[in-house]
Formats: sequence, structure tokens, C-alpha cells
Amino acid sequence: MINIAILGYGTVGSGVVEVLETNKKSIDIKAGEELFIKYVLDLKEFPGTSIESKLTKRFEDIIEDDSVEVIVEVMGGLNPAYDFVKTALLKGKSVVTSNKELVARYGPELLEIARNKNINFLFEASVGGGIPIIRPLNKSLTADEIYEITGILNGTTNYILSKMSREGLNFEDVLKEAQELGFAERNPEADIEGYDACRKIAILSSLAYGMHVNFEEIHTEGITKVRLKDLEYAKKLGYQVKLLGISKKINEKAYAMVAPMMISNNHPLSNVHDVFNAIFIKGNVIGDVMFYGSGAGKLPTASAVVADVVDAVKHLDKNIITHWYSKEMNLMSLEEVPSQLFIALEGHGYQDIIEQVFGKVSYIQSDDETVFITEKSTEGELKEKITQLTQVHQVKVTSTIRIEKD
Repeated sequence: MINIAILGYGTVGSGVVEVLETNKKSIDIKAGEELFIKYVLDLKEFPGTSIESKLTKRFEDIIEDDSVEVIVEVMGGLNPAYDFVKTALLKGKSVVTSNKELVARYGPELLEIARNKNINFLFEASVGGGIPIIRPLNKSLTADEIYEITGILNGTTNYILSKMSREGLNFEDVLKEAQELGFAERNPEADIEGYDACRKIAILSSLAYGMHVNFEEIHTEGITKVRLKDLEYAKKLGYQVKLLGISKKINEKAYAMVAPMMISNNHPLSNVHDVFNAIFIKGNVIGDVMFYGSGAGKLPTASAVVADVVDAVKHLDKNIITHWYSKEMNLMSLEEVPSQLFIALEGHGYQDIIEQVFGKVSYIQSDDETVFITEKSTEGELKEKITQLTQVHQVKVTSTIRIEKD
């Protein structure tokens, strides 16, 4: 019998208990051992639940119990999760987590401790909820050189953009509805400003390239400036607007970005709607592969956590090699990144100025704006040209959205 402890009995923690209890027989068979929840750490009381007798408010009860071999951290945040996880690993206990903040910031350090202790630090549920992506990157795709990862990595923003486009609703109205339905947090900043997706693309990039990609160096934009008009223009062009996390290697240099982007209706990610997530990967041998599914939610995320628990139990005293090391990867500067823009200007009569500044462009018909698409250039060059429009020619730019054609 293998004793496990769960840190946190919130949405994901209660889901982990539910999965372990509902599928106990098959999970024990797959693990090769009976799994027993010995402790659940939480400051609240849960009378009448199956974990009432297992509850503790003291982390010390867990860390000092040598019979606990696997710890599940589903508290979220960095404090006290980082201290608890690091302490557990140093004590020789394998750790499973769904905590993307923890993994994005401290992944290399915690993986190194696990390697040195011949135990495991596993985090499948930190990206994509129930979608298996960490394990495929670490195992199934190891024969490939991954040169691109593009993902819809946040269900809240995908739901908002899908609903706006489909029903012609404004951002504020859809956000309010998403909060009422439980798809968005009361404070939705991490989702709608792109921070959640940023941490996830940093984790995926680090695993793909084997070096640490610092999420703080990734250019990140959210969806708060995307207008209903922009989605209507996208439809005219045969595009969808999605918040994408992108990581690409170009001639041994790499860049990563999170931003709203227009993608063609022919792109595999264009049909990923509502709260679903998908991750599209390009490798030099396998070609194109896509992972699709429920990117969040209690049971999908819990399912991924429990799969890691089973893996940890099957590999007690044997480290699963994860190719993510502490050496930092130097990303390309934003100015160097290839880019193409959709641009909307307030009013009409700017064609001569536009062509003087941008050269050849493609215009989109509009009643009250001048709307066009630039030729492909670099972020730096396009930024300079927009500055010329606004500062030299005193033209008001009402919207810019990147176009992802590759």
C-alpha cells in the first residue's frame, strides 16, 4: 500500500479525491499498488465528507510521516506551495502538482532536486488541464526536434472570444456571463490579460527546448482590447481571433509570445471553441500533431493529476528523466520577431499616407474606419511605422491584431 497526501481540498483537490475513490479499483491495478489517502491538508473543516478523518491543518504531520511517499500539491500560488514542495522533495517524497505558477518559476530547481534524490516531480496538469501534453513532449516526441508550439491555452479567453464572435456580444457582457457560469474567476486578470497562457507556453517551451524559458521575458497581451468589430472583420477575411501562446525556433534562435491573433479558418486551431484548449506542435520528423480537449475543470484536471500519481508510484526510487535544465534560453528580442498586422484607423482618407509609410497593403471595406493588412515584416519595423502614423501624421489607430498564417 502506498500512502499519499493531498495539499489543498479546493476544486482540484476535491476532484483528485473523487477520481481516486470513483476509479479506485482500476487505478490500483494500473499503479501496481493500493493507493491510500492518508492526509488532506486544508485550513477548513469538511464535516460529513470522506476525508473528514484524514484532515490536518499542519504540514508537519505530513512531512514528518515517513510512510507518506507521494504528495499532491493542488493549493495553487507560490506561497506556501513552493516551500512545501521543496521541503517534500528534499525529504525524499515524490511530488505531483497542477500549479502552473510554481512550475513556470521553479521548475528547473525542483526537477534538479528530484533528480538528485532519485524521486519525481511531475506536473502534467499544469498545462492543458486534462489534455495529455507534458508526458508526450517528454516521452513520445523525444525523437523530434520541436520547432513550433502554438496553443489555445486558456479556456476562459477562448470562451469569451467564441461567444463574442458567434453571438455578436461585447467583451464586458460575455465576461460577466462567464463569471456567472463559473468559467471566469471573480478577479479574471490572470486569464484575460494573458498571464495564465504565458506561464503555460513558458513551461511547454522549456520542455521542448530543454532550457529554461523565463515567463517574465515573454511578450504578453490579453484580450481586453479586442473589439466586436475586429471579430466581424476577421469573419469577412475567413479568420478567427484566438488568444494564442506561440513558441518558435528560427535558425537556432527562439521566441515566445502570447497575444490575440487572427488565424485562417483552415488552421487546425480555428475550430477550437468555447472552454476547450488545443496545442499544435510541429516537429522536424513527425510533422504536425495536435492535442485537444478540456483545458480546465475539476475532473479533467484531477484526472491528469491522478495519472501523475500513478506514474510516481510506478517509479518509486527511480527518476523519470525530464529534459528541462536551469540554463536560461536567450529569446529573440521582440523587435526581431516576424509579424504581420491587421490595423484599423479612425475615419477615412488615409490611403496615400498608409502607402507612403507601409508600402503595399490589402484594404478591408469599412463604413467608418480605414482597415488594412500589412505585408509581413518584423515587430520592430511595424512598430516604427505605426509610430509614424500616430506621431508624424496624427492618425488615430483604433485596433491592431497580429495575423498568424504559418
